[in-house]
Amino acid sequence: MYDLYPYKILVVEDEEAIRKNYMIFLKMFFKEVFEAENGEIAYNLYKSEKPDIMIVDINIPKLNGLDLIKKIREKDFATKIIILTAHSDKYFLFESISLKLTKYLVKPVSRKDLNEALDLAINEMCQYTILNIKKVQLTNEYSWHSELRQLKFHNKIVDLTTKERNFLELLLSHKNRAFNYDEIFEYVWTEEEMVSINSLKNMVKRLRKKLPENIISNVFNEGYKINF
Repeated sequence: MYDLYPYKILVVEDEEAIRKNYMIFLKMFFKEVFEAENGEIAYNLYKSEKPDIMIVDINIPKLNGLDLIKKIREKDFATKIIILTAHSDKYFLFESISLKLTKYLVKPVSRKDLNEALDLAINEMCQYTILNIKKVQLTNEYSWHSELRQLKFHNKIVDLTTKERNFLELLLSHKNRAFNYDEIFEYVWTEEEMVSINSLKNMVKRLRKKLPENIISNVFNEGYKINF
């Protein structure tokens, strides 16, 4: 039995038969696969499940594919997005470039083309993120286990709150990148919660006491990043 890829995938397609075929195929290779029949459901799933890869049809109801991606790209350029469309004209090509899509596939899409697009998305994540690494050694004493979302000190689990865990996971998703406040608020806090710069600073202050000294930096006019 081969191991499944440890990535979350969200399929956004309004045609049920096509969507179900994608789901069956993708579940053969990926641990978690979610589906949405329209843009509104897709956006809510994106916020709750935080998929690593999205496969999005342009022509979906309620919130079309391009508008859905534009909304996501207001704060998130890390999620890999493969777009499916019946169009092949320059307008859609330019839109796909500006939205930093992994691949632009014209329907009907063969499994070979989809496989190649997924391989490209995974390769991009391997190059630019460390989320696929099961264990990240922060120092000789501290390590982060990405699948378990656990921080360990000499193999003992460090007690973290959900927000501290989310924040640390976000910083570790891109080594040496500073995340701005909006990105942090979006990832760490739920939409219903009241949040402020002070609440973020207080959370970081508490988290720093559980981590090696100076591993979290506050970058002036940018946000926070992790150093290791």
